[in-house]
Amino acid sequence: MSYLSHQDDVHSVAVTPEIKMRIAGLTKKYGATTALHPVNLDVRSGELLTLLGPSGSGKTTLLQLICGLTEPDGGELFIDGMNKTLTPTHQRDIGVVFQNYALFPQMTVHENVAFPLQMRHASRAESDKRVKHALEIVGLANYGRRFPSELSGGQQQRVALARCLVYQPSLILMDESLSALDRQLRENMQVEIKRIHRETGATIIFVTHDQEEALALSDRVCLMNAGRIEQIGTPLEIYERPQSAFVANFIGISNMFSGQVTASGQIVSNDGLIPLPDGFTPVHNNASVTLVIRPEYIELVDNGGYLHGDVVEMIYVGSETRLLIKLASGTLITVRQSAGHKSRQLGDRVSLRWQASHVRLVAG
Repeated sequence: MSYLSHQDDVHSVAVTPEIKMRIAGLTKKYGATTALHPVNLDVRSGELLTLLGPSGSGKTTLLQLICGLTEPDGGELFIDGMNKTLTPTHQRDIGVVFQNYALFPQMTVHENVAFPLQMRHASRAESDKRVKHALEIVGLANYGRRFPSELSGGQQQRVALARCLVYQPSLILMDESLSALDRQLRENMQVEIKRIHRETGATIIFVTHDQEEALALSDRVCLMNAGRIEQIGTPLEIYERPQSAFVANFIGISNMFSGQVTASGQIVSNDGLIPLPDGFTPVHNNASVTLVIRPEYIELVDNGGYLHGDVVEMIYVGSETRLLIKLASGTLITVRQSAGHKSRQLGDRVSLRWQASHVRLVAG
């Protein structure tokens, strides 16, 4: 059974994906403080989009505006092409999976999942059918008679998700839903959510501050900072092609070099000359630029590299060894080395080199 039955008649050769939700210039102020600057965002039907960012980035404010828990100071919100900007929360056809699950402890799993259908006056037969299907989707088909206290944290999370899936809301919001779980259980739930999303075709907006979680789960990531959207893209685009220094620093580990461009196509940094990335044509000499290189793209050699430094720390993490290289200016560079590379020791003098295709120029 398709989760969103109206998707079945979407033409397969459509040039652009169907838009489930459109945010047009939404903004929010609290007194003299602007919590959310005008934001424009399209959420595609059937995708899992993650709102990612640090505390104070605006993602919670945006979530509240989507839910209808607060009113915007400007802009509009459309769901399925209908203006929902001032529509009350209970009329927006949005399901929310909270961080604390919000299950009724006195109700069985079956009763918890059936509760939204009860509020919508569904028949007993229809309710039982939908609850059975929802519990099968989340892998809890045989848990209907149990109470929440008899379940693990991951199982309670799946019950909360089933409670959303059972009444087929137009949009599902998951607000920091995995943050209360330990690391292993959180990673297991990420796999489960990806499976459930794939099998149901639900449109999900997932809110988190965890960059690894965002990369693991998302079709696209919307990275926010200081009340603005910094960048929207697939996990690969966000990681490999950051558009600002903030994005490069927030997503993964980045090594950054600032300097001026020379006529010969190099960057003069505090630690030496660095080649420009492929395809970059400097507008004029002495232009200030910032270069980003991910740790896994740096190769350590004995000589012939672009920059030189000393190994000051080594951290073994099983699948790789992370090395900190201190350059002449005092800048610390992180390098990731997998098994098979030449082993290094603390105090070794090394040279650093990389392929120009693996380097990015960013703003800021």
